[in-house]
This record gives sequence, C-alpha cells and structure tokens, in this order.
Amino acid sequence: MRADEEVVTRAIAALRAGEVVVLPTDTVYGLAATADTVDGRDALYRLKGREVRQPTALVASSLGALFQRLPELQGGLRDAVAALLPGPYTLVVPNPACRFAWLCGDDPSAIGIRVPTLAGSAADVVRAVGAVAATSANLPGGPEARSVEQVPAPLRAGSAVVVDGGELPGVPSTVVDMTGEKPRVLRVGAGNPATAVAAMQRG
Repeated sequence: MRADEEVVTRAIAALRAGEVVVLPTDTVYGLAATADTVDGRDALYRLKGREVRQPTALVASSLGALFQRLPELQGGLRDAVAALLPGPYTLVVPNPACRFAWLCGDDPSAIGIRVPTLAGSAADVVRAVGAVAATSANLPGGPEARSVEQVPAPLRAGSAVVVDGGELPGVPSTVVDMTGEKPRVLRVGAGNPATAVAAMQRG
C-alpha cells in the first residue's frame, strides 16, 4: 500500500471512530470529525477549545451527498446552492427539520453547509464518509493555516491523522447567510460575494 493510500485508510477509520483528523480543503486546513453524532462534534470542540453554542459547518463530499442529508433544500434555494457549490463558500441555509442540530449552535433552524473543491487524499477521505463536521485548523482567534506546518502543534498532536495536501491558498471561505429574503455576507473570503448574492437573486 502506498503511503498516501495508508493515510487515507487511517483517516477514514479515525473519522468513523469519532476521532479528529486534519484535512486540507480548497481554502485552508481544517479539523474534521464525523458529522453523524454529537460525539464527533464534542471531540472536535474539545480539541479546538470551541464553545458548544458556536455552529460548525456540515462539509459534504458532493452536492448529491449534501442534498441527501438535507432533503428540505428545494426549489430556488437548492438552485442557488448548486450555483455556488462546490466552491469556496460556506452557506447558512434554513434547516426546518433541525437536521444535525448538534452542529447548529444556538439555532438548529439554520445550518452552515460547505462543498469544497477537494483533490487527492482529502477528496478520497470525505468521499468515503460522505460528510464531516469541520472548522478551520487554528486556535480561536489565530491565523488560518495554509500548510500543515502552520497548523498549531497542539491541534496536530491531538488529531488522530494529519492529511498533508501541500500549500493551500490560505484564505477562508466566504460565508453567506441565505436564510432571509435577501442574502447577507457574513464574512468576505475566497469566494466572490457578488456571485453569491446574484445566485440567490436568480434562485
């Protein structure tokens, strides 16, 4: 088995066991855990020092995997999501069934979603598990990590597996709230905010 295949196998097993894995995305390095249980979230939050009231994005391997997990995404909103993802956006969308409530912080009626453009080992890992809960691999308030070396040592040491994807752009995703009548840009990042606004207006 090649070294990269071994890392992928170990990362998949770790995620399925409820452990935390360092994964590269299309923007920055992230900490990922299973999205399917509250135990995964708890492991992720303990490692990062994140408060339970803070939401964390559901990161899916593909649009198909995302829509399977959130079947209520329909109509114009679904079209707007499909126009932006995969891509460097985190979208906050209505969650009327309160799915993955443990990832939603104080408001389970809305959930953050992401479908990054992944490549290599990271793509193989997320594809195998379908979706993960993920947050940036930095300490609260610290800089984003564009390489494995920039991931703080305590986070690397506390993760079961570190997947090295080389150097990344280092700019986090653009965050857009799509729960209201008009989109609201909550954070300007790698994705063009105007593209996100236009996608929702078309939807």
